[in-house]
Amino acid sequence: MASLATALSATGTKFSDELTYMHGMAPRSANCAALEDGGMQVLSREDIETLSLCKKMMERGECPPLMVVFDSKEGFTVEADRFIKDLTIVTEYTGDVDYLMNREHDDGDSMMTLLSAKTPSQSLVICPDKCGNIARFINGINNHTPEGKKKQNLKCVRYDVNGECRVLLIAIRDISKGERLYYDYNGHEHEYPTHNFL
Repeated sequence: MASLATALSATGTKFSDELTYMHGMAPRSANCAALEDGGMQVLSREDIETLSLCKKMMERGECPPLMVVFDSKEGFTVEADRFIKDLTIVTEYTGDVDYLMNREHDDGDSMMTLLSAKTPSQSLVICPDKCGNIARFINGINNHTPEGKKKQNLKCVRYDVNGECRVLLIAIRDISKGERLYYDYNGHEHEYPTHNFL
């Protein structure tokens, strides 16, 4: 937690382990998984219980085995502080929820798609620039090089959790202690420019 607190302070971000709904942005009622274009997979009851347990553990100060580390080339990065087993829910992507149309000209580099609706005006994004958690500091791979693709050890998956959209980062293989965490920023829409990623 100390490493995360340092990174949050350095970026002027307040810690939040939940999606937040601020006045003047998208209301919670807008986060409706049924609006997803093509549908959204439903998180199983067992996995919902696991996610709930993870949240309760965080509230008690029992944190996942992750550490934020500053790298002179990549900036803030996240490393496994212990072995992480394949298919483990590593963290949820959190922050303020807003309509995509309100953020089309936003220069934030950490926005995440929450809801990709059939009607574009209903599409939502997570904006962790003012509040968020450790997910904000997990880096993306370079989609254009074989070396970049080999680094990927997490997958970003959007789920219907009790009717609301949630974004989870899940281990796609065993991750060793000290290994940096990476996922594909272009896992769904293929619109994020990653040519200059290391």
